[in-house]
Amino acid sequence: MMTTHHLDRARPCTLGLFRIVIGSLFTCHGIASLFGVLGRDTLPAGTWPGWYAAVIQLVTGLLVTLGLGTRTAAFLGSGSMAFAYFDGHQPAALLPMQNGGEPAALFCWTLLLLTFTGPGALAADRLFATARPVARQQEPHLGAPV
Repeated sequence: MMTTHHLDRARPCTLGLFRIVIGSLFTCHGIASLFGVLGRDTLPAGTWPGWYAAVIQLVTGLLVTLGLGTRTAAFLGSGSMAFAYFDGHQPAALLPMQNGGEPAALFCWTLLLLTFTGPGALAADRLFATARPVARQQEPHLGAPV
């Protein structure tokens, strides 16, 4: 299949763009809650769990956007959204359409996907990986304990 082959070649760039968009949107949620912008009120510092969730959104969102430690950051962000859904939304009603938990569910699953797929193209991690010199293996000296 010629079409599938062309689509497969675009996968790393598409995944990289997906990561950037999801990370940026997640970052915006953190910024809005912490600084009272984008139509949200500022959360008082240290309030549980909202302020801590906003800090997690800001930090992990930036890391995912940049592609720095993407898998770890996405995993932490996904876990925080699972907590937000089950603690904050699910008690109100069973389904996300009923309890207003659609954003939490979507972020949870998209960040979990990035945990398993990795950052794709355009990730800062790749810049550091190529800049890091490859360590040469040392041969053991004769008579030295191995």
